[in-house]
Amino acid sequence: MKRIGIISDTHSSLPSEFKSFFKDVDEIWHAGDLGSIKVVERLEAFKPLKAVYGNIDEQQIRSLFPEYQLFDCEGLKVLLIHIGGYPNKYDPKARSLILRHKPGLFVCGHSHILKVMYDDKHNLLHINPGAAGNFGLHRQITMIRFTVENARAGNLEVFDKPRWK
Repeated sequence: MKRIGIISDTHSSLPSEFKSFFKDVDEIWHAGDLGSIKVVERLEAFKPLKAVYGNIDEQQIRSLFPEYQLFDCEGLKVLLIHIGGYPNKYDPKARSLILRHKPGLFVCGHSHILKVMYDDKHNLLHINPGAAGNFGLHRQITMIRFTVENARAGNLEVFDKPRWK
């Protein structure tokens, strides 16, 4: 079993609670728009990090991370990308990757909107962790943690707090 933390759209800032929320995870997946190398350094110093670059990320981050990652986690095929859309409205690149690779878990960011839904058409779980940074129109800071065991995701928990008090 692996415990996973998912975060996205940090835009150069991490919520102060990221360490307590992710304290028991085995690795963190960042779905793009890291914003700065300082975010990368803080996350990598804390836990193993898998990440993709997002549309706001500059060359330094793009040289460290790919546009998308396809990997196996405890028997579950995972596709991680920044701009993905959601079931029935996937971005064309994401749709092409889904059709070609047939992941069981699709993780994306970009919208700043937390969404967890099952896509019956493509037989996959879609997760967008929303936004954890201070930039954007979102009013909530959100992050996700869950477990993967025997090719299945489970025990999903959401961190959700108002961005402005």
